[in-house]
Amino acid sequence: MAREAVEVKVEGRRLRLSNLDKVLYPATGFTKGQVIDYYTRVAPYVLPHLSGRPLTLKRYPNGVEGGHFYEKQRPSHAPEWVRSVPVVAGGRTIDFVVCDDLATLVWLANLADLELHPSLSLAEEVERPTVVAFDLDPGPPATIEQCCTVALLLRDTLGQLGLECFAKTSGSKGMQVYLPLNTETTYDETKPFAHGLARLLESREEELIVSVMRKSERHGKVFIDWSQNDSHKTTVGVHSLRAREHPTASTPLRWGEVEEVAGGGDPEALVYESSQALERLERHGDPFAPVLGLKQRLPDL
Repeated sequence: MAREAVEVKVEGRRLRLSNLDKVLYPATGFTKGQVIDYYTRVAPYVLPHLSGRPLTLKRYPNGVEGGHFYEKQRPSHAPEWVRSVPVVAGGRTIDFVVCDDLATLVWLANLADLELHPSLSLAEEVERPTVVAFDLDPGPPATIEQCCTVALLLRDTLGQLGLECFAKTSGSKGMQVYLPLNTETTYDETKPFAHGLARLLESREEELIVSVMRKSERHGKVFIDWSQNDSHKTTVGVHSLRAREHPTASTPLRWGEVEEVAGGGDPEALVYESSQALERLERHGDPFAPVLGLKQRLPDL
């Protein structure tokens, strides 16, 4: 990998890639070129989860130790072929990037957009979420092991309502559970549902679960963050890299893996760096794929 910029053609689009040997993860020596390689290889799995969705960029131009910034407005220097959609947010219209193709994904990686944060909605219907997201955040000394227990409680409770859900690691310290809908709904329905379910589980397992936003309440417990179910919020996307010490990825899990860790298995078994995440996908396919098409309706509670 050369220091100077190189020009490449990706699906007929010309891109200028720069600083490919720049280290973005100092602890491991993982470079921008390797970030681009990861997203190129994971593209068949990640693009279906990004396609058609407003995307918030989280850029680390000087690596994971050099600070970051969020970018919602499509950069002025973006190539003309990078698609964007106007979305009214916070009283103003923002042109969000939409990542529908490999060329756009490579362009984003070249911007050191390490983390991909798509909307829970498609751009064509921004007030209609396609999923309900539960973000499980462990308050130390709780770990992903306790998150697995909470994820199973969510799964079993939703199962009693006739609903199927799917789990993934956050790529950081927690997990997310997604309840696919893909039917007519609004955030005015999904957010209260998520909040109500979080409060219900808190009432049943008050030593383990907390549903309130105050951080002072989270010590040793798992916070079920229901507030992500909002048109102006995003959650890190499945298969996205994370800006941690190591290049870990938000990895979809099979429920058997969650059960194993909840039962006392090694929590480190759920930490997947980029190469391991790719190997899993090549071996097993994408366990999160059903989230894209499974049609379910929230019950009348």
